[in-house]
Amino acid sequence: MLKEIADLGFSHVELSHGIRITLVPGILKAVEEGVIKVGSTHNFCPLPTGITQAAPNLFEPSAEDRKEHDQWLRQTKRSIDFGAQMNARVLVMHLGSVQFLIGNPVNKLDAYAETHPGVLADDPKYQKLLEQALKKLRNRMPPYWERVKLSIEKVRAYAAERGVALGFENREKFEELPLDGDFDDLISHLAQPNTAGYWHDAGHAEIKERMGLLKQREHLEKYASRLIGFHLHDVNEQGHDHQPIGDGSVDFKMISSFWRPHHLLVLELSPRVSVDGVKRSKLQIEALLKSL
Repeated sequence: MLKEIADLGFSHVELSHGIRITLVPGILKAVEEGVIKVGSTHNFCPLPTGITQAAPNLFEPSAEDRKEHDQWLRQTKRSIDFGAQMNARVLVMHLGSVQFLIGNPVNKLDAYAETHPGVLADDPKYQKLLEQALKKLRNRMPPYWERVKLSIEKVRAYAAERGVALGFENREKFEELPLDGDFDDLISHLAQPNTAGYWHDAGHAEIKERMGLLKQREHLEKYASRLIGFHLHDVNEQGHDHQPIGDGSVDFKMISSFWRPHHLLVLELSPRVSVDGVKRSKLQIEALLKSL
């Protein structure tokens, strides 16, 4: 797996939340032999024993259930240890969600979107539904958000001692945390803010922009000083993300203006993308880097 990636011209890789425990011996061997370097890993990596498919939300730091929280803590520390062993600079993390037993406001948003194709951000009726949904989400959010912040503080020092920064990723689903305006609140209130940062997923931000929840340029401007890395993938007309760069509507030229030498840039493409799609994506990102 890693040799194939190296043969495509990549010097570094992100080890994702789809890495099964059975792949670890080969990964260790490849890294030791200098086949490739690891820039970042993604919680949970490797996957917990018995889990064979990508499962980044298997356990959530926002969870009320004590057993799930303890599992999140244990598996996150395990991922930090593995990242440190791989000399990875960042552990990318999902931070849970707000749960609704009944009356999830996203259901009305989805139903409206299905029957009203087009640019939802410009639809007054949709905007009114969105405003109501956000109010309901904010009202329910506080205990979930507090658990997230407490959970992060439990692993932050552990990661810092091992030289691994925590990268908090923006999410594409309405009810996932942090909400897009709350990253600064999370990072600034850490005991040591420089031990964590904002990880920007370009495809997720594009999806949120289509939903009318943010404007990607303004979002990047707000968190520019917090940025530590990027997931780069495109979003096609049907709303499918993890597409080759240039095959969708994401404005990568704009996004590239926020790239800095210390940032990690990761092509996060679907397994269904062809080798040609990977190569084209790599060339487009390299061209943008040269133009900076």
